Amino acid sequence: MTEKILILDSGSQVTQLIGRRLRELNVFCEIYPYNKIPALDSSVKGVILSGSPCSVRDKNAPQLNLEGIKGKYPVLGICYGAQYLAYKFGGNVEGSLAREYGRAILDVKDASSPLLKGVELRSQVWMSHGDTISKLPEGGEVIASTQDVEYAAFHIKGEETYAVQFHPEVFHTVEGSKILGNFALGICGCKGDWTPASFIDTTVAEIRKKVGDEKVILGLSGGVDSTVAGVLINKAIGHNLTCIFVNNGLLRKNEYEDVMESYKDMGLNVIGADASKEFLSQLAGVTEPEAKRKIIGRLFVETFDKYAKGVENAKWLAQGTIYPDVIESAGIEGIASKIKSHHNVGGLPKEMNLQLLEPLRMLFKDEVRRVGRALGIKEELVGRHPFPGPSLAIRIIGDITEEKLNVLREADDIYIKGLRNYDCTSLNLPSASDPRIKATNLYDAIWQAGVVLLPIKSVGVMGDERTYENPVALRAVVSTDAMTADWFHFPYDFLEKVSNDIINKVKGVNRVVYDISSKPPATIEWE
Repeated sequence: MTEKILILDSGSQVTQLIGRRLRELNVFCEIYPYNKIPALDSSVKGVILSGSPCSVRDKNAPQLNLEGIKGKYPVLGICYGAQYLAYKFGGNVEGSLAREYGRAILDVKDASSPLLKGVELRSQVWMSHGDTISKLPEGGEVIASTQDVEYAAFHIKGEETYAVQFHPEVFHTVEGSKILGNFALGICGCKGDWTPASFIDTTVAEIRKKVGDEKVILGLSGGVDSTVAGVLINKAIGHNLTCIFVNNGLLRKNEYEDVMESYKDMGLNVIGADASKEFLSQLAGVTEPEAKRKIIGRLFVETFDKYAKGVENAKWLAQGTIYPDVIESAGIEGIASKIKSHHNVGGLPKEMNLQLLEPLRMLFKDEVRRVGRALGIKEELVGRHPFPGPSLAIRIIGDITEEKLNVLREADDIYIKGLRNYDCTSLNLPSASDPRIKATNLYDAIWQAGVVLLPIKSVGVMGDERTYENPVALRAVVSTDAMTADWFHFPYDFLEKVSNDIINKVKGVNRVVYDISSKPPATIEWE
């Protein structure tokens, strides 16, 4: 039984970061809504209470049932979690007493505290709270303060209950990983042995036990998640896995052929399903983004189902669902809205009559990549940028035509090859797929990049002739999980070269612009 830390989410937008930081320490964890606490067993080594956009003094504030948890398991309250521990167990929380947002300096008052072991006596932390604790709960003792907040961190005597009013999970808290490590590895006693190799061994055994000799169908996209899921399942059941790769006619230049070729030496049984004519026919004249998505989603299911019926006695449908998909699709009623609905979360069409297999369901994207590397998957697949399910259809603003697709494919091909060929070792940038290593080219330093074809025309001059053609927009962002993203700061010489190459080599384009919007308020894709 895998040991784990439970994270009880009260609606914070950064709860996922707590999980990511623990996973970086090789500690397994699971995130549950505060009002859906699972039964605790011997595998649970500790519990973390997340932050929240609510005030503990609000009438409808999250109320956590800590009976059977507090005093029996190690507990760490973060921000709202800290204030809840104070408010609920004999302390006071007041509003506007010492509001604190942004950077602050933490002064350690008790260096002997297990939570603060090895932490610098003065270090930067990140605060984000409108309320503050004015009186500690019964048995509480202060272990750290800031200039404005006396009870920035505290411990309850006689229990392994700790609390901090700052956010140790965010990058701006310099000693945050050490504090979380002190809690998980020290106070909770976790071994820190949850590694890609251990995940593979455990998951392969679970798949074999669950599936047995029954057949599994998997939809491949050429992306990281489905590829890793395919190789992992193939390792467990071999020839009983059949993969289907649907060509929707909206893929990048040579992508269908290149992806099919890349799978040949991986031992996967892959069926290519070319339905490009059907997709383009039904998308003709459609301009509204959501309508495009619905058409593409419906046709994908129909195409996949058609080819899946050719696999006799299939009992399982495998999907590359990952943990952010699950968390974002859940939401917390009344507090954290559902961020988005995912096509691969929430069950299957009844007519497919298949059971669902999701071997990556508990992994974050960077963990999927580490598992892929441990499985020996080629770096060109493991490090591949995310690519939207509707493909280039949502990078062409307006209606879809073969002519527009060809223009976009050529511009995109120049852009992506330019990213791969630009040596950025002197820039000392971290790899987007694994920040612990340095990127050697711009593609590896970027989370996601693509070109958008705009539905307008602009005047240009080529030679002595006037042109009236389309502009394209370049998009490149850095992120950890796509929930937030910042635009990538390109070297000017790269932008100059890629702009010249696209304009000179792609007929129909006479202007290149760069999108410098972050998410939020923008999104990564334009549609």
